[in-house]
Amino acid sequence: MKTWVFLALFGVVLVESKVFFEERFDSPDWEKNWVQSAHKGKEFGPFKLTPGKFFGDAEKDKGIQTGQDARFYGLSTKFEPFSNKDSPLVIQFTVKHEQNIDCGGGYLKVFDCSLDQKDMHGESPYLIMFGPDICGPGTKKVHVIFNYKGENHLIKKEIRCKDDVFSHLYTLIVNPDNTYEVLIDNEKAQSGELEEDWDFLPPKKIKDPEAKKPDDWDDRPTIADPDDTKPEDWDQPEHVPDPDATKPEDWDDEMDGEWEPPMIDNPDYKGEWKPKQIDNPDYKGPWIHPEIDNPEYTPDPEIYKYDEVCALGLDLWQVKSGTIFDNFLISNDPEEARKIGEETWGATKEAAKKMKDEQDEEERKRAEEEAKAAADAEKDEDDDDEDDLGDEDEDDLDNELEHDEL
Repeated sequence: MKTWVFLALFGVVLVESKVFFEERFDSPDWEKNWVQSAHKGKEFGPFKLTPGKFFGDAEKDKGIQTGQDARFYGLSTKFEPFSNKDSPLVIQFTVKHEQNIDCGGGYLKVFDCSLDQKDMHGESPYLIMFGPDICGPGTKKVHVIFNYKGENHLIKKEIRCKDDVFSHLYTLIVNPDNTYEVLIDNEKAQSGELEEDWDFLPPKKIKDPEAKKPDDWDDRPTIADPDDTKPEDWDQPEHVPDPDATKPEDWDDEMDGEWEPPMIDNPDYKGEWKPKQIDNPDYKGPWIHPEIDNPEYTPDPEIYKYDEVCALGLDLWQVKSGTIFDNFLISNDPEEARKIGEETWGATKEAAKKMKDEQDEEERKRAEEEAKAAADAEKDEDDDDEDDLGDEDEDDLDNELEHDEL
C-alpha cells in the first residue's frame, strides 16, 4: 500500500492508497462472488461471461454481458465495508454497448450493507448511481445521483455519454473537499462542487419576504409619446370590394340574390394606430428583489461522506441486450485508478477497434459479393427469358412459312 497526500479544506491529510473492490472477471468462477436478484414480479435476464464479438484480448476483455432482450437485470456483490471519510472515493468500470443499444441502462449502483441482494430492485435504497443511460436520440447521458439524508439528488449539469459500440471507461471521483470529477476514457467530462451542482442543501440566499417593489418604481424603458397624434387619414377598412370584379353574365338576381363584388385586402389599410415610443424619463431600470441569508441554510462540510460503503450492483432494464460490463474498481486513489484503467481498458482498446474495422470490412465485401451474385443471377434469368422468346419467335416464323407454302 502506498501513502499519498490529500490537501483538505482544514489541512493536510495523509491517505493510504487502497482498493476496496475490484472485479476483472478473469476467473470462470466469477458467479460465486455475485448474487442474482429474485425480486418478485420482475423477469430478470441472464448474464454471460464473454469478450464479445470483437476484442483486443480474448481473456483480458472478458466481462459479463446482458443476454436477453426486454428484460430487467439484477446482479450484485458485497465487499468489506468502508467509509470514505477524509478520503477520495473513486468508482470506475467499463461499458461496451456492442449491440448498438437503442434503449437501456449501463450504470451501476453502490449500496450500504443493508442491501438485500436476493431482493434487489429499482426501489432498493442506494448511495450512488453512476454511469451511462441511453434511450432513443433524446437520452444519452451519464447519471450521477447521490443519496443525501435519505433523498436521491440528480446532477444539474448535463454529461453526454458515449453512444458507439466500443468499450468505454467511466470514472467518478468524489473528494473530501466536496468537489467531484467525472472522467470518460480517462479524460475529464465534468467537474465542480457538490453543493453547486446538486440540490443537497437549501439555497444560501433567499428573496427578502419583507421587500417589495416601490409603488413609484418605473421599470418601463420606453413610453408612448404623449405629443404624437393619429393622422386624419389613418383609419381605413382592412378589406374593400374588388374594383376589377364584374358580375357574371349568367348571374340571376332572383335565383342567386343580389350580386356583390368579392372583397380584397385594402392596400391603404395600416392596422391599429399606436403612438410612437420614446425614452422614459422616469425609467429606473429593472427592480431587483433584495436577498437575505436563508435561515434554513446550514453548511455541511461532509456532503461527500458515506459512513458505510458495502455493495455494488447492476440494477437495469434493457430493450436490446448485449452490453458488456467489466473492470469494476472502487478505491480511494484517483491516480492509481487512472493507471488501472490504462492497464485494462487502455491496453486493448486499439486492438479491439482494429478487429471491429476488419469485421466491418469483411462484412462490406461479403455484402458486395452477395449483391453482385444476385445481380448476375437476375441478369442470367433475363438472358434465359430472352433466349426462350427468341426460340418462340423462330418457331412462329417457321409455322408461318409452312402455312404460306401450303
